[in-house]
Amino acid sequence: MILLEVHNKIIYEKIAQAFSSTDEKADNITEQLADLDGVIYHLTSSKKEGYVVLSISMNGYSQLVKFGADEVLRREYGPYIVEPESGYDFSICLNQQDLPATEEERDALYKKFSLLKRNLLAAPFEKAFIAQENKQTTEIMEVPYRDNESIYVFALQDHVTVIFSTEFKEDTDKIFGKVFLQEFADARRQPAVQTAPQVLFSKEPPLELRNLNTLRDSEDINYVTFVLFPRHYTEGPVREQTISNIPLFRDYLHYHIKCSKAYMHSRMRARVDSFLKVLNRAKPEVALDQIEKKTASGRTFRKFK
Repeated sequence: MILLEVHNKIIYEKIAQAFSSTDEKADNITEQLADLDGVIYHLTSSKKEGYVVLSISMNGYSQLVKFGADEVLRREYGPYIVEPESGYDFSICLNQQDLPATEEERDALYKKFSLLKRNLLAAPFEKAFIAQENKQTTEIMEVPYRDNESIYVFALQDHVTVIFSTEFKEDTDKIFGKVFLQEFADARRQPAVQTAPQVLFSKEPPLELRNLNTLRDSEDINYVTFVLFPRHYTEGPVREQTISNIPLFRDYLHYHIKCSKAYMHSRMRARVDSFLKVLNRAKPEVALDQIEKKTASGRTFRKFK
């Protein structure tokens, strides 16, 4: 199993590369990059003018703005925010003169830029966590972050609930998904992970979502529910880690499904190869009591001993 990185490593490396050289004749960067969940980035840089512009386009951006994404983005990228590029939802710009003095600080700034998608998705989680800490409830905040799939976040007085609607287009994916999600529920019985969030899996929409008009009526849609308690988000580092990890759940799930299918296919191919070797070695031998001979005219006959 690999651990998916929260930040976009390509963006991090491209921005570091853009400011690593002071040669004005070096190649400028103009690239469109794809991330998980259908997110599209546009990265442009100019060595001569000494700037890098990063733009993002993602599903559900307008909904995230309703849940406080603007406040989160101003807090994280205040002096770097510029007018969005055409065709994109949000843009930030980093200039050469704005770089910190030390290498560690510059590295942290590059990483903050590569966390743009994570910080966008943080808005509904932060809103729900703050409401629950004040013993308040929130409306169901729906983020359609993928085509036909959404994240639902809402706070109750004693916990925060996060629901994923995920689409399994193949029958085998449905079987693997059910097995993996059942393992999530069984794992909490072990003493070492009893403090983990409760995970529930169902094919029918949870009761909290039944009245929503945006639900899709499809047999391919399944629902995964996380129940987060105050221990998962009351402290600063723990809260930040939860916000970083929860949106990656869908990617982890489908990654493991694909790896399991690839492993099973490799094992089946290996078994077929072994069967073919056995068949090749199982050639019938000529019976010793039967000898074929030919006459002078070329006719064949068998002579039995």
